Amino acid sequence: MPYGFNFTASIVRHLQTIERARESLQHVALSPVIAQQLRNQAQLRATHYSTRIEGNRLTLKETEQAIQQGKLFPGRERDVKEVEGYYRSLQQMEQWVEGGQRITEERVRKLHALVFKGPRAQPTPYRDGQNVIRGSGGQMVYMPPEAQDVPSLMKALLAWINDPSQEAPLPVVAGVAHYQFETIHPFFDGNGRTGRLLTTWILYQGGYDLGKFYSLEEFYAQDLDGYYQALVSHPHHNYYEGRNKADLTPWLEYFLKGMADVFDQLASEVQKQAGPRVAAGQQKQVLDLDPRARRVLSLFAERELIQSGQVAKLLGLSERQVRDLLSEWVRQGWIEIADPSRKARKYRLAKEYRDLLVSP
Repeated sequence: MPYGFNFTASIVRHLQTIERARESLQHVALSPVIAQQLRNQAQLRATHYSTRIEGNRLTLKETEQAIQQGKLFPGRERDVKEVEGYYRSLQQMEQWVEGGQRITEERVRKLHALVFKGPRAQPTPYRDGQNVIRGSGGQMVYMPPEAQDVPSLMKALLAWINDPSQEAPLPVVAGVAHYQFETIHPFFDGNGRTGRLLTTWILYQGGYDLGKFYSLEEFYAQDLDGYYQALVSHPHHNYYEGRNKADLTPWLEYFLKGMADVFDQLASEVQKQAGPRVAAGQQKQVLDLDPRARRVLSLFAERELIQSGQVAKLLGLSERQVRDLLSEWVRQGWIEIADPSRKARKYRLAKEYRDLLVSP
């Protein structure tokens, strides 16, 4: 195994907790509307907390307003751009998982480009120079591997992640990948956000998505000192002076404890939402809608009327694409036009769908 760690008693205990929570959630019956609301909330929390780790100043509520309503915050344009980029990347990653597309170097580089530039950006090239990390006082904290070694290190990491004969439990693979990605530091900036997205990608792809109801980013953000200290698994600041062969056991104990806590708490919260929320015929009404329509349906749990701009933000589409979708959905009969104004057209749920909305 190229990455060294030991299965301590605490690691085994955390893995058992993760599996129990995962198993319990597989047998919980939720209304499709409630499930989609939980997914939307998890996406917003993941976006808020991952960017907050990097110094973003928007609150969770402001993040929601920026993403779902397109609200502007004068003086904090960069913060808005950051949360939009992370949210866009999270959506793309989930689409790759749903499409069964494997993790590749090009897609990792595309994910980074989505974080920083936009949906049409070309995959970001790996850094071509050194990227020393310094503390607030200017002192050297970490010197990553030289740029010339980054491609081979990334190739080896992705090969290990995708190895069909992989024997390590998937949560361990995700934890090792998170550490190793940050250790390689393949880009000049945005390594933290991209690494956290990669971690979630591995878990989702491997069946540890738990309905996409959770946000590991929230756990990291609540104890930033603990997060950064856990990532320092060797005392020397130079990659070639020990970091490349560090014992990852302490990091995995931290990572898996966080994952176990998040999963255990989620299982408890979701159990409270379980039960027959709607009649079988109404369940079918929701499930007959396409996935994008189900996501938009959950918007109506928070507001009576919606506009195309809010849908565009939620789905990561252009307003023109959304207008076509909304017109199609009006024809299908599950939404209707409430205000026909061309500039501020509003939509509401058709009557037979309004009873499906139950707030979590």
